Amino acid sequence: MIPLQGKWGPANGYAGRAHSPEVHTFFMTAPLLRRLLAEFIGTAFLLAGVIGSGIMAERLTDDVGLQLLANAGATVGVLYAIIIMFGPVSGAHFNPAVTLSDAALTKRSWSDVTPYIVAQIAGGAVGVMVANLMFELDAVNMSDKVRDGSGQYIAEVVATFGLVFLIFSLVRTGRDALAAGAVAAYIGGAYSFTSSTSFANPAVSVARTLSNTFAGIDPGSMPMFIVMQLIGAALAVAAIRVIYPKDCA
Repeated sequence: MIPLQGKWGPANGYAGRAHSPEVHTFFMTAPLLRRLLAEFIGTAFLLAGVIGSGIMAERLTDDVGLQLLANAGATVGVLYAIIIMFGPVSGAHFNPAVTLSDAALTKRSWSDVTPYIVAQIAGGAVGVMVANLMFELDAVNMSDKVRDGSGQYIAEVVATFGLVFLIFSLVRTGRDALAAGAVAAYIGGAYSFTSSTSFANPAVSVARTLSNTFAGIDPGSMPMFIVMQLIGAALAVAAIRVIYPKDCA
């Protein structure tokens, strides 16, 4: 979830040092196949964490509050780890809304957008299927968990707006080294302060239809979630352009 800017700090092992041209070039020119593989594997881990922790929580307790807390905690940990693991290669988007916003706000080529989104959706689907199999469920069991209503739709706009604005406010002020912790913390908080539990990610919305468990979503609910997420991302891009009109790093 960190656009490729060639600026990496403590979270990624460079301790805030000045970067050589070779390091900067690696961030900006890693072969597309390598970047797509990073997005695929990272998104797979993200969804395995979301779905797997939801299943585990359901099996450990009947308390819905504890289930949500366990699900959120695991998601925060996995998200932090995968951003650190894959950020230096692909930018660690794992989210079509972030990829589209990155193309709109930075120098990333629009030709990368479709391959990134395909890799993210495919990785998310594989992650869900692996999570299902780890808990001895069918690899694909379509969710019947309906998530709809104006409250949840507004929540997805808010959640996605906040996520995209957070990422690019850090990038435009030269603080993208903080992104791993900041993004993980934001998603953890948004689990509880949004009525939708903060999907904030079209790839996640698609993939979570494949598991009829705690973190699933009915396929009929998914399209409107994605529409709201894209609206939230578009609003965040517009706000970034007004509040941070140029790179302040």
